[in-house]
Amino acid sequence: MNSTTKAVKIPAVLKKMHDIFASAGFQSYLVGGAVRDMIMGKEPHDYDVATDAGPQDVMKLFNRVIPTGIEHGTVTVLLMGYSIETTTFRTESGYSDGRHPDSVRYAATIEEDLSRRDFTMNAIAVNLSDGVIVDPFHGRGDIEARLIRTVGNAHERFSEDGLRPVRALRFAAQLNFSIEKDTYSDIFEQKTLAVVRKISIERFRDEFTKMLASDSPSVALKMMEETGIMNMFLPEFSPCRGCEQKDVRGFHEFDVLDHLFYACDGAPKDNLVVRLAALFHDIGKPAVKRTEHTEAGDVNTFYNHEQKSAAVTETVLTRLRYPTKIVNDVVHLVKEHMFHYESSWSDAAVRRFIVRVGTGYMDDLFDLRLADMYGMHRLAVRVHDSEAGKNLVELRNRIAKVTAEKSAMSLRELAVNGKDLMEAGIPAGKDMGRILNELLSTVLDDPAQNTKEALLTIAKNIYARKEL
Repeated sequence: MNSTTKAVKIPAVLKKMHDIFASAGFQSYLVGGAVRDMIMGKEPHDYDVATDAGPQDVMKLFNRVIPTGIEHGTVTVLLMGYSIETTTFRTESGYSDGRHPDSVRYAATIEEDLSRRDFTMNAIAVNLSDGVIVDPFHGRGDIEARLIRTVGNAHERFSEDGLRPVRALRFAAQLNFSIEKDTYSDIFEQKTLAVVRKISIERFRDEFTKMLASDSPSVALKMMEETGIMNMFLPEFSPCRGCEQKDVRGFHEFDVLDHLFYACDGAPKDNLVVRLAALFHDIGKPAVKRTEHTEAGDVNTFYNHEQKSAAVTETVLTRLRYPTKIVNDVVHLVKEHMFHYESSWSDAAVRRFIVRVGTGYMDDLFDLRLADMYGMHRLAVRVHDSEAGKNLVELRNRIAKVTAEKSAMSLRELAVNGKDLMEAGIPAGKDMGRILNELLSTVLDDPAQNTKEALLTIAKNIYARKEL
C-alpha cells in the first residue's frame, strides 16, 4: 500500500463491528498500530477501534464487553475470537502526572481524536464503512519516508506523556525508522526528561522489553544512552562506557558497553531471557578490571566478572519487576557464561558441566556464547569454520553423547535413595545428604557404579569413616 491508496480492505470481524455500530447510527474507525502495519504491508496483530458511540452505548450494542478503561472512554469488545479495544472519540488536557490526562472530553470527529495521538504514523484512521483512509497529519508520507514525527509540537506531545519519548526510541529500533530532527532534539530537553522520569518502572520495562525484541536493540539502547534516559532507569550501565577491553590479545574491539549492545543484537530476537543475558553478561566488568603490564603489552583482566555481573543483573531485573523466573534464568546464564571447554575434558567433566548448568539451560547458554562472540567484532560466528565455533559444536556433540548414555545426572536418578540408606543403618539428616551428594559425584565419575549394591557399599564406607 502506498500514500496514494484511497482505501483498504476491511477484515471480516471489523465489517461485523461496523454493521453493529451503523445499525445504531454510530461511526467506527480502525486506528493505531494496525493501520500503520497495513500501510507498511504487514499483517496486524490486533485491532483498535475509535467510535462516536459512548462506552455505555458500546456495552449495550455488543454481547461481550470488558470495561477495561471506561473512565477514559475505553472498553474491550470480544467479537469473533478477537479482543478489540474500543474508545470513544476524545480529546485530553492537563497531564500533571506525566502520564494520565487530568480531564478527558469526548470529541465530535475522528480528526479531533487523531490530533491527541503521539506520532503521525499512529494518527491515521480507516473508516470501517468503506475502508477510506483519514490522514490529517500526513502520516502515510512519514511512514513511506520511514520517519517518526510527533503530531504537532514535539514538546507539547512529550510533556503530555513521559512514555512517548521512550516509545519513539523503541519504534526507531522496532520499525527501523529514523526520528525526525526536531522530535529527537526535544527528547534531550530537561523539561522533557523530567516528565519521562515520572513514568512507572513497569511502563518503562514494557517498552524496554519491546526494544529487546527488535532486530537491532542497539539502535534504541544507544539512543537511550545518548538522551540520558538510560541513566535514569539503568544507571548500572554507565561505568561500562569507556571501560576498554582491547589489548594485545585481540579478543575485543569495543568497550564494555558497546560490546553488550552488540552482543544483545547477536542473541535470538525471540528469546527475551538470552537477549537480557547478552545485554547484562559483562555488566560487572568495570568493577573488577585490572591491567597487567607484560613484555608483549598491556593485558586487561576481569577475573570473576561473571559473579559480579550476575549480582548486578539480579538487582536491575528485580528493580524492573520482571517475573522471578525470568530474573533467575537470566542470572543463572550470566553466572555460567564463562565456561572454557577443551577437547581434553573427560566424559566425567562433561557430565559435571551438564549437572552444574542444567540440561534445560544448555541451548540458551550456547546461544549466549554465540551472542558474546558476535559482540566482540559484530561478526556472526561461522560455527563450522572458526576454531571457537568448532569448539562449541564439539561440546554440543559430547553433551549429546553423554546424555544418550542415560547415566545418573541427579540425586533422583541414583540407584539408591534415602530410604535405602536408612535401611543400611545410615540415619536421616545432614550426613545422609552429604553421602548422597558424594554418591552422585562417584556416579558422575564412573556411571558403572550406579547400582544399588555398589552405592550401598560406598555409602557404608563413607559413613564408617565419619564414625571413626
